[in-house]
Amino acid sequence: MDIQKQRFLTELFEGAVLAADPLEAMRFYLPAPPKGRTVVIGAGKGAAQMGQAFETLWQHSLEGVIVTRYGYSADCARLRVLEAAHPVPDAAGLAATQQIAAALKGLTSDDLVVALICGGGSSLLAAPPERFTLEDEQELNHILLASGAPIGAMNAVRKHFSTVKGGRLAAMAHPARVVSLIVSDVPGDDPAQVASGPTVPDEITLKDARRLITNYGIDLPERILNGLVDAPDRNAPEFEGNEVHVIASAALSLEAAAQTARVRGVPAVILSDAIEGEARDIGLMHAAIAREVATKGRPVEAPVVLLSGGETTVTLRNMGGRGGRNSAFLLSFAAAIDGQNGITALAADTDGVDGSEDNAGAFADGQTASDMRAAGIDPLNALARDDAWGAFDAAKSLFVTGPTGTNVNDFRAILIGDVPEH
Repeated sequence: MDIQKQRFLTELFEGAVLAADPLEAMRFYLPAPPKGRTVVIGAGKGAAQMGQAFETLWQHSLEGVIVTRYGYSADCARLRVLEAAHPVPDAAGLAATQQIAAALKGLTSDDLVVALICGGGSSLLAAPPERFTLEDEQELNHILLASGAPIGAMNAVRKHFSTVKGGRLAAMAHPARVVSLIVSDVPGDDPAQVASGPTVPDEITLKDARRLITNYGIDLPERILNGLVDAPDRNAPEFEGNEVHVIASAALSLEAAAQTARVRGVPAVILSDAIEGEARDIGLMHAAIAREVATKGRPVEAPVVLLSGGETTVTLRNMGGRGGRNSAFLLSFAAAIDGQNGITALAADTDGVDGSEDNAGAFADGQTASDMRAAGIDPLNALARDDAWGAFDAAKSLFVTGPTGTNVNDFRAILIGDVPEH
């Protein structure tokens, strides 16, 4: 693979991640200090870094609890940072959620709650309904993750099988004012969908959640179906006076990546920041567009970089597979551009980890599928076995960054043509 093109795509990814840096994004949304206490709560794969940024910016007293994924912690001087499992909740997440709920008890109208919420919070905030266990919530998450349903549908179900999601944490804090600062990882940037909206209620009813379960063929056990409960009414008095701010999102990060490309002399086109669907199908669609540009110069001419974001899904056919949705997207893409010159792509998760392994994603070009076959792996067979990681590892084209400290979901950059010298 051309190293210059690989470095160019890496620069775009880094520009996208930098645009979602919580320290820079948060400074414009700080609330006024309260008469009473400031309690900070947080959940998500970038929540510890958000807490660290808030501590840096907040020149007043504060206290609170944050839960993040194992290995994603950051040093905070005044906030307790706890770690738990993702994408399936564990006992540590259950205990952390209980501590967050305890931090919201006994607050008054003079107090302020700052909620730092980002992607990954749905599994980190483990709190099944009364009479249900952690094992029930784990089973629900396993089924949802394997279902291939879009993130909006999964979160609609999750918030109806919880005592903290769907705005319930904000209700616990009443009569304190709640200000939610959110890094969005969901298509469309609806703050009520990020981490299943622990401090932001929405209009999705229990009836809506049941309809989504039916429409997407989500096969839930009868006891869990019967255990789904109504979410709070978004117009309830407990939510009056609260504020919600989306401080970073895929849209902003893609704009930053596009600007990085233009500075390097490569035109950029953002296809969409809200693409959803089966990863392998979205891979085929992107490959068709890339080939059209490369061979026919339409709808744009090369050189150009095509950018897109959102959150694809993978309907698991092999529970022993390795990788994530970005790797699956790119494996489908690589097979579809097999032998095509002039196309180089990067697909990665902006949090630094794509699925089950430690890579953020992978690179691919017209030679990648051939490299896989030379290493003894058929790319289409690997896609059928849900082993995108194994295929890209064999081709030596994994993209590894480590945790980035933020999360605005999928990042895809497809370079068609060459990068100017600089």
